Amino acid sequence: MSPVQLARNTILVAAILAGGPTLSVASAETEIRVGVYNFPPIASIKEGNQVTGLLADTLERVSKAHQDIRFRIIHTSPQRRHLDFEAGLYDVIFFESPDWGWKKYEFNATMPILTDEDLYLALKKPDRDLSFFDDVSKRRIVAISGYHYGFADLETNNAELEKRFNIEFSDSHRRNINLIKADRPSVAEVAIVSRAYLQKYLERHPEDWDTFLISEVPDQSYRLSIITHPDAPVDAKDMIRLFEPLMENGQYRLLVEQWGLQLPPNFLTSFPYRSTQAD
Repeated sequence: MSPVQLARNTILVAAILAGGPTLSVASAETEIRVGVYNFPPIASIKEGNQVTGLLADTLERVSKAHQDIRFRIIHTSPQRRHLDFEAGLYDVIFFESPDWGWKKYEFNATMPILTDEDLYLALKKPDRDLSFFDDVSKRRIVAISGYHYGFADLETNNAELEKRFNIEFSDSHRRNINLIKADRPSVAEVAIVSRAYLQKYLERHPEDWDTFLISEVPDQSYRLSIITHPDAPVDAKDMIRLFEPLMENGQYRLLVEQWGLQLPPNFLTSFPYRSTQAD
């Protein structure tokens, strides 16, 4: 056992002996380092490294509900997030699918707390219908580097993907949408965009509703959890407990809806509230 883990366990045992809650974040103040990369509308990194989106709003509400918790944002990237996690540079990462490259690392994960899906997007033309998406491997694809996609079997190695597909990489959904609008088939015919991002985009640009052909069958659907590091000051069960006040007063559900996202099926009825689950 490492000295860091021994110290954390000592704090936890002291809390138990004092008659306090078994939640390991019950010390005077616990800092939780949160890994964040650009994944709008869940998390958007703006100028000055400010984070907005569902993640920022959720962390703010959790902090208000738990005065002994302090979150510190650690910036990472889609490509680097696994290695930064393994190196212990951050403690938790919110809204991740365990299927997105995590299986080779030691981690803990909460129950799914969010769901979304990715859709194919193309320019609407008179000679095009939804069959245009039947085999996207035949199309010129624009995608975000480091993201996991169903059409690519969740592979993220750019060199490998370039061998298998006609693919262009970027770091922005907005840039990818603009490439489709520019009607440059030699560069991009199909973009992959999350349903939540596309919904927010079309709310801001309703004139583009008739511009795009949007797939009815998603590239992938995913359920997202909170992933915690084995040496973090909190584990997956602790993170769920931190969510309890936001579930009990309905704040989390409202935040999810405001950002155009969805809760997993049966989430509201299966969430382990404090009143129904013993510590």
